Amino acid sequence: MPGRAYEDLTFKIPRESDDYMKCSDFVVDAVESIMKDAMDRGRNKIIINTNLRRGIPMENVNKIAGPFIEAWAIEQFEGVLEDKKNRYQLINVEAGERLNMADIILQFKREKKRQSSVTANVDVKATSKDIESSGKSPNITSFARIRTAYLKDPDFIFIVLSIEQRVSSQKDSNTQMMMGVMEVVDFNAYDLKYISDADISYNPALGTGQLQVRDIHYVSRQNRSVWEFCQMVDRKCIKSRTGFDGWYRYAKQYEWIKDE
Repeated sequence: MPGRAYEDLTFKIPRESDDYMKCSDFVVDAVESIMKDAMDRGRNKIIINTNLRRGIPMENVNKIAGPFIEAWAIEQFEGVLEDKKNRYQLINVEAGERLNMADIILQFKREKKRQSSVTANVDVKATSKDIESSGKSPNITSFARIRTAYLKDPDFIFIVLSIEQRVSSQKDSNTQMMMGVMEVVDFNAYDLKYISDADISYNPALGTGQLQVRDIHYVSRQNRSVWEFCQMVDRKCIKSRTGFDGWYRYAKQYEWIKDE
C-alpha cells in the first residue's frame, strides 16, 4: 500500500460496555481470592511420585510444571463449584480446548446491563521460584487472535493468571519411591487489556506474532478502552520487522478495517 498510512484507514472500532471495568475487576478479585484461599487452606501442593532414583530432574522441572499447575488451578475453581457456600458466585468451569486461547473458562453470576453472567478466559502461566528466568517473559497469545477477539466481542475478558511454584524431592520411607512436591508459593492475575504499554512486547517470530509480558512478576496497570488496546498492539506490530505492509495484510485478512 504505497503512500498509505495507519491514520488514513477506516477502522472497525470496538466499544465495550460502560460496566466493563467493574466486571473485569470483579473477575480478577474473584480469581485472586480463590487462589489465596487455596494457599491459606494448605491446598497448594501437588505430589508427583517417580521411580527415578534422583527424583524429578530439577534443572528441567520448568518444562513440566505448566500442565501440572494448570490442572491444579482447574481443580481449585471446580472445588468452589462443589462448595455449597460458594461466595465467589462462580457458576461454571471449563477447561479450554486444545489450541484455545484460554486454558480455563470461568463463568460468574453477575448482573450486567444486557446479561446475568460474566465470562472470563483465563490463561495460566507457571513460573519457577528456583529458576530465575523460568517463565519470566511468557508468550501470552497470538496478536491476530486477540486483536480479532476484541473486535468480535468488545467485552471479551482475557485474564493472565501467573502462578509461581517451587519443587522439592524426598524419598518415601514406605514405598522407597522419590516423592516430588510442587508447591504454589505466589500468584497474580491481570486483565490483558489493562497491562501497561511498557510491560507488553510483540514477538514477530511465530505466526502473526505473539504478545509477551516483559516480566510477569512486575506488571503495572494502565486503564484503557478496548480500542486503545487495539491501537497499542497495532503500533507494536508495525514497529517490528513485520512493518506496516505485514500488519496491513493481517488487517485485511481478519477484517479489522472497512472495505474501501
